Amino acid sequence: MDISRVTTGKIRLHEENTDLRRIVEQAIEGNRPLIEQRKHELTVSIPPEPVWLRADATRIEQVTVNLLNNAAKYTDEGGHIWLTVQEEADFAVLRVRDSGVGIAPELLPNIFDLFRQGIRTLDRAQGGLGIGLTLVRKIVEMHRGTVSAKSRGIGQGSEFMVRLPLLVAQRLKESKDSRTAKPSPQTSRILVVDDNVDAAESVALMLRFSGYDVQVAYSGQTALSAVDEYQPNIVVLDIGLPEMDGSEIARRLRQRPQLKEVWLIAMTGYGQDSDRQRSEDAGFDYHLVKPVNPQELEELLAKLTKQPHRS
Repeated sequence: MDISRVTTGKIRLHEENTDLRRIVEQAIEGNRPLIEQRKHELTVSIPPEPVWLRADATRIEQVTVNLLNNAAKYTDEGGHIWLTVQEEADFAVLRVRDSGVGIAPELLPNIFDLFRQGIRTLDRAQGGLGIGLTLVRKIVEMHRGTVSAKSRGIGQGSEFMVRLPLLVAQRLKESKDSRTAKPSPQTSRILVVDDNVDAAESVALMLRFSGYDVQVAYSGQTALSAVDEYQPNIVVLDIGLPEMDGSEIARRLRQRPQLKEVWLIAMTGYGQDSDRQRSEDAGFDYHLVKPVNPQELEELLAKLTKQPHRS
């Protein structure tokens, strides 16, 4: 039924900003009973930072579940399955590799075609791979991505690789494809403060693509200096900074009369009521829990730019 809806264009994606790591983790949990039943060793490698996509999370999870399920079914008991997620250039790359029965070379070019079956099914009762892999390809292509398979042959295992455009790359493409320039959302200046350079640059890049004027600081002391020189309207501040944490920075900023109107947004891995109360006591206006959803952050910034001053 699903493949019929996809091929006839009746499936509509519900795309949103989503972290690929969370999707993969849910897919692993869904396949864990089969993996444990077959006594496979599962090795997972996922980045510590979010891998943001503009995607239908349910459909990408369906893709991941299908690939993991096939790896578990077509690998003899006690075999090995590897799942990795990486960022390569403008793409998120998901790989599922197994030590299973492999794929015959003559089948590889057509492995994603409907109802394609091969030697994998000769001693199995699970049936062919065709419908599942065809659905995988269709869903990935609907997300502007690609999927490929490789194997050294029968008994040599196989590997499936899914490539999906990262959120920032997709937004850049949409910007380039637009016939008219997107109007700047505001004249606000935003200072992003985080000691994790990759995380800070990722947030800054995303906000610049949305038209904001952004600067970055990687420590508490440089943040205080940047505030004096840059005079931001909004500060997005990681609380868990070394030496001088975000709460101390917020308190110092609020002590400066000229900064009382600046909006302060806390970013932290803690989201209990007591954590929110502490950030409020330190002078923060808003409290976002990591990993911060880009859409949530942008909606908040859009709201604040309509109120240039805090007071």
